[in-house]
Amino acid sequence: MTQHNRVRAQKKSPPTEGKKDLDILQPQPQLQLSEQSQLPTPPSSSPSPTSQTLIRKQRRQALLAQSLTLELSTSAVPNSNSENDDTSENLTSIHSNLSYLTLTNIPTMPPSTRLLICSIGNPAPYTNTLHSAGHTILSLLAPTLDNPSFTKSRAHGNGLISPGPIYTLWKSSSLMNISGAGVNSAWATFLRESSSSSSECKLVVIHDELELAPGKINVKPGSNSPKGHNGLKSIRDTLRGQPYTRIGIGIGRPESRDAGVVTGYVLRKMSAEEKRKIEGCVGKVVEELGRLSEE
Repeated sequence: MTQHNRVRAQKKSPPTEGKKDLDILQPQPQLQLSEQSQLPTPPSSSPSPTSQTLIRKQRRQALLAQSLTLELSTSAVPNSNSENDDTSENLTSIHSNLSYLTLTNIPTMPPSTRLLICSIGNPAPYTNTLHSAGHTILSLLAPTLDNPSFTKSRAHGNGLISPGPIYTLWKSSSLMNISGAGVNSAWATFLRESSSSSSECKLVVIHDELELAPGKINVKPGSNSPKGHNGLKSIRDTLRGQPYTRIGIGIGRPESRDAGVVTGYVLRKMSAEEKRKIEGCVGKVVEELGRLSEE
């Protein structure tokens, strides 16, 4: 055979077996998804509060679609001996769609609001009294929110702190009636430490509430009257108008309105039943904290 004929024969020779399967694994041109599965385009600016729920839903759907595509891609391994053209086309489609499904195509959420959650009460020997119901709840919040153990912090008003990416817990170490100074110091430090973040910051104070039965909670603006609660009065006097949210933990009240009787009531140890009901509030408190972090 002449050299010219050999060149022509090489050009006409069929591709080697398995080449089609190897081509499948090569990067494919980016294809647009169909109208039914096309991901939403992220907005040009931060979404309004009214659209945040829709964005969360879209983001969950997009993440689910990506997860399903990854599962299909890893399970549909090409068979080098297969001669089924449909399999090749399906794999090509999967790889093309996978290249399109990136996290950059998913709407991004605005930064969550960061909360400093402070509890006020009394130190030992009054730690398990009704007046320290706020401390009881805060101690349960740390493991519930997957926060680390509490540590003493001089920078945060000598309180006990358990920092987290969204929820930072702080427990006052002072007497109830003078707890305002510690709360104010912890809040100022928290704001300073968060100054480089674009997240909004909010202050939440958890306290005992005489006007509610054990097992009940209420949520009020900090600007509401503290009535006879000396801890809330101290916070009002030191924050000087700075906004915050109060979460009251019901402890019930004695029938008598006598100041001495009320003092004796709030400083007594919780009964087993009262403790069970108060600790049972933690789920409701977590719900309210979640709402505050998304407002």
